[in-house]
Amino acid sequence: MSNMWTTRAEVRADIPALREITRAAFGTDAEADLVDALRADPEAWIEGLSLVSTDASDRPIGHALLTRCHIGSVPALCLAPCSVRPDRQRSGAGSAAVRAALAAAKDMGERYVVVLGHPDYYPRFGFTRASVHGIGLSIDVPDEALMALALDAGHPLPGGTVHYAAPFGI
Repeated sequence: MSNMWTTRAEVRADIPALREITRAAFGTDAEADLVDALRADPEAWIEGLSLVSTDASDRPIGHALLTRCHIGSVPALCLAPCSVRPDRQRSGAGSAAVRAALAAAKDMGERYVVVLGHPDYYPRFGFTRASVHGIGLSIDVPDEALMALALDAGHPLPGGTVHYAAPFGI
């Protein structure tokens, strides 16, 4: 199994494979449906911020999605969902997709990213506990699960409540 991954932005032909990867990774259609809804939401979707990691034959293996959200009234990005084919998990494919997505966002001039996820996974990308920065949600979640990242050290994270895109239902 290769530990070298090629990453690139999603293309239209990837959509069926990404849906299957997401469904298989989460064991339900809910997250795959969320990706489809985000893709259809012009206020959430940002072309070039749905990144895939591919194998040597350019077959999608991992996926990381960044969509528009806000911290208070400040534009930010939400990292979710992230998924990897179950038979290739723990191979670096997910990390490669996340790193590529964060790099693409930074290159586009984006400044902030939030993630609601596993507190042992996302710190490797620079995410820290959001509450330390005065960032929270309108729903109860474990404090350590909501994390944030400033993509540009010259622009510290703003405080406020995270407002996700409508398809998240939060």
